[in-house]
Amino acid sequence: MPGAGLFSYISFRSALALIFSLIISIVFGKRIIARLQRQQIGETVRDLGLAGQIEKTGTPTMGGLIILGAILIPTLLLARLENVYVITMLLATVWLGMIGFIDDYIKVFKKNKEGLKGRFKVVGQIGVGLIVGSVLYFSDDVVVHKRVSDDYQLKENEKLVTHQHVNSESQSFKWVETDEMTTTIPFVKDNEFNYKWLLGGDSSYGWLIFIPIVIFIVIAVSNGANMTDGLDGLATGTSAIVGIALAVLAYVSSHVRFSDYLNVMYIPFAEELVVFISAFVGACIGFLWYNSYPAQVFMGDTGSLAIGGIIAVFAISIRKELLIPVLCGVFLIENLSVMLQVGYFKYSRRKYGEGRRIFKMAPLHHHYQKSGLHEAKIVARFWILAVLLAVVTIVTLKVR
Repeated sequence: MPGAGLFSYISFRSALALIFSLIISIVFGKRIIARLQRQQIGETVRDLGLAGQIEKTGTPTMGGLIILGAILIPTLLLARLENVYVITMLLATVWLGMIGFIDDYIKVFKKNKEGLKGRFKVVGQIGVGLIVGSVLYFSDDVVVHKRVSDDYQLKENEKLVTHQHVNSESQSFKWVETDEMTTTIPFVKDNEFNYKWLLGGDSSYGWLIFIPIVIFIVIAVSNGANMTDGLDGLATGTSAIVGIALAVLAYVSSHVRFSDYLNVMYIPFAEELVVFISAFVGACIGFLWYNSYPAQVFMGDTGSLAIGGIIAVFAISIRKELLIPVLCGVFLIENLSVMLQVGYFKYSRRKYGEGRRIFKMAPLHHHYQKSGLHEAKIVARFWILAVLLAVVTIVTLKVR
């Protein structure tokens, strides 16, 4: 069939996934929003004294279904479904989407503002982290190669590998297959860190440290995205920016020549993740069509828990999870603002007899609202910060 060869190129399938997800989220998103309105699936807003807050009452929620559909359909059509990384991402997306959906369902249909109990959310997130960590640690299909000099002495769990497409400048180097506990650490010369260092160099029970770390990252990032989803377009736009950076990191990590040039770990078969993350970026941008100020729909926990979990699992899969504090800096400061606010309030209440606050309101975006900044301006400035952090994250590949 003429043109069928195009589907062998990651760049073509990734571009197609981006276009398909945009079309699905924009075209079908409008219909889903209309259906949500007919079903009266609207947001119940608590009066916190914020400008423009009451006007949002009744805005359709559970719009995360649009994002999930726009991610899953292009991925199922265009990615290689036998790929271990694709399977892992699909599982995490559906699992966390279901947790968020149950939470939203309880809030909307059961009229329970608390939604799903926090402990049940955490149990669900632990389940995702447990499965993802186990797959990445135990699966034979998950391999990581690193470039070393000819005089490099092989270590435990390492073996020599060869690649055909190494440029002439790198002929003084060779590749070795390293163990499953190696990851990327920013701003360090060798830019690699092995988790077994935390066990004193013993990797016999490496999964005991690796899997809990994966669980922690999944919980932290998915809750960070959930916390950030408080202004129109804030979480959606930030996630799209993070997704673009992850696409770049995944592409260079899965391409032997780029990995060789940048001297980063080469992860065979991870190129299929670029197709997935392209659909993710398209879904977020398409959803932003309706979620930007003034929002016609909210993603709800159906979307926010899922996109946070997707970012976490994706970063772990390409061994870039230690870059998350930089890349997801917006999520981090939102989370920290809440932790600091609550912590200082409790401390000051014990010490002074009354609770005091660091911020006018937490999360941080509400602090700026209370300070008189317009919602759209706050979101735009957070996006600018997210772009800056994404650039810094990518630059860490060479700055050591």
